[in-house]
Amino acid sequence: MNAFKSWLAVALASVSVIGSAGATNGYPSKPVSIIVPFAPGGGSDNVSRYIATRLSDRTKAQFVIDNRPGAGTNIGNEVAARSTPDGQTLLFGQVALSINPFVYKKLRYDTEKDFVPVVQIATSPTVLVVTREFPEKDLKGVIRHIKANPGKVNFASGGKGTSVHLAGELFRSMIHADMVHVPYKGSGPAVTDLIGGQVQMMFDTAASALPQLKGGKLRAIAVTGTHRLPELPDVPTFAEAGLPGFDAPAWYGLLAPAGTPKQAVQFLNAQINEILKEPGTRQRLAQLGAEPSGGTPEDFARFMRGESARWSTVVKTANVSAD
Repeated sequence: MNAFKSWLAVALASVSVIGSAGATNGYPSKPVSIIVPFAPGGGSDNVSRYIATRLSDRTKAQFVIDNRPGAGTNIGNEVAARSTPDGQTLLFGQVALSINPFVYKKLRYDTEKDFVPVVQIATSPTVLVVTREFPEKDLKGVIRHIKANPGKVNFASGGKGTSVHLAGELFRSMIHADMVHVPYKGSGPAVTDLIGGQVQMMFDTAASALPQLKGGKLRAIAVTGTHRLPELPDVPTFAEAGLPGFDAPAWYGLLAPAGTPKQAVQFLNAQINEILKEPGTRQRLAQLGAEPSGGTPEDFARFMRGESARWSTVVKTANVSAD
């Protein structure tokens, strides 16, 4: 905790306020690379590309997406952490930053020491989805079915130690029932097999699950969060469906390498906060199964600290290791 507070103090001290439109002190002076630690086409990629486009529109500078998938986001995260801290390279971070320190014994970056938070961009609820043929239609029925068939119901994930895997582990611990985890090398193959019936259920981000749900290929049982998604108005929250306290949201945010000029951090923070207020942004994020966040760098750092506490407990309880 003391190390975190020291990191936050260094990162945020004496940050000067910068106007909400236009570049400042020549920044950005050249195209800005936003590293996305996923392959093109997923929830993170879709949200990041929209934000990059709006940043380019507002600042008249180029913000370019650089996809660096692999190793549970660690490849992209490490590239960003080792980049020159001049504001020209950023990281489109997400919940793995709060999980990986607990599931990987050896990381070549330190989330707290190697990054400075810029702004939390959005959250995306997690959805419990099942095959069209799954015998139960609501959460109580799903839980009843799992308990009646210990060790026979399986759930897919995009990989061991991912947020959707840990969502399944949290669910398993809360309902006190035995389920089988089936990890895949990415959410794409997992969803494909779920649609095909090779696996029975999956916890997936709303950003990833919406196309399959709207296409009628899968069924949604419940969503995390305090309210229903506008894009899924008939799907109850877990609390409404009978499992209060279950929450495992995905989130997206912008970070920069430690040592990035304070002016650049505050400039980007102001720009994105303005973007998140735009009706068009709210509409686009809703279409992607996400909701805008915003706030100060300190708000984002505080949020990440809470996420780290949440997931460290889940990892320890489930004894999960990705090494």
